Amino acid sequence: MARRRFFSQLAALPFLAASTVKAQLTHKPLNIMMKSAWGSDDPTKSAFPFLHGLALAEAGHDVRIFLLGEAVSLMRKSLATAVIPVGWPPLAETLDKVAARHIPIYACGACCRARG
Repeated sequence: MARRRFFSQLAALPFLAASTVKAQLTHKPLNIMMKSAWGSDDPTKSAFPFLHGLALAEAGHDVRIFLLGEAVSLMRKSLATAVIPVGWPPLAETLDKVAARHIPIYACGACCRARG
């Protein structure tokens, strides 16, 4: 009798383990700052903070993007439409999605003044 009770309890263990794994998979949203200094001279690298920030925001994290150096020039609409990363959609499309998600984009003030 004790043996049968033991095996019936043992059969319930996978269900208990599944519930603990499910509890471990829930994550706490992170606060993430993406920083970039890549400009239009390397279109793929310059698009990464926007693409990765968008993916992280879609995963439920709080994302902000900070641009400095040559990257501040990407905020010009004319330049953003000209930047097409290899294997990714044009930067202008990604920026529209970033704006739709209300992801804040900050730019270095001194870098902006230096580049007009």
